Amino acid sequence: MTNETLNCLETRRSVRGYKPDVMPSDELTEAVVRAGTFAPTGRGAQSPVIVAVTNKEVRDRLSRLNAAVLGTQSDPFYGAPVVLVVLADRSRPTYLYDGSLVMGNLMNAAHAVGLGSCWIHRAREVFGSAEGKELLRQWGIEGDYEGIGHCVLGYPADGQPLEAKPRKADYVRWVK
Repeated sequence: MTNETLNCLETRRSVRGYKPDVMPSDELTEAVVRAGTFAPTGRGAQSPVIVAVTNKEVRDRLSRLNAAVLGTQSDPFYGAPVVLVVLADRSRPTYLYDGSLVMGNLMNAAHAVGLGSCWIHRAREVFGSAEGKELLRQWGIEGDYEGIGHCVLGYPADGQPLEAKPRKADYVRWVK
């Protein structure tokens, strides 16, 4: 069975190397963000919030905060020029799943429009810190939000992305 959507899902890969000086157009970034807003959420509550960061200074600040959690000074965003921060409202019992589905939609949409993406962890720690909470306040985000992930976007550097590894033999168990 061949289908454009299924092909997109099967060929998407996490990209760990970007052309840092080539910014995706606002139109492409907006298309990816829009797809994120259509992710399923528990009871349709739409608990997540997406913060689209294209400002280099803010992007670099997020990179430094993330690197500090990791205990490094290297760029955990692999040079990607765009960071989509996904946060979710902890008052919703499905917040973690809701935010995770948003992240999945963002990455699949990025691939569909020709961009590379990668889920970068440590958003929980970054936005649980005093500096992270200050950023949320500056961005007008109030409430009990937890960082779910950073979806980095950009154009893959040469040689990216890699081919898929074969799927493991026991990935699916059929019960008929």
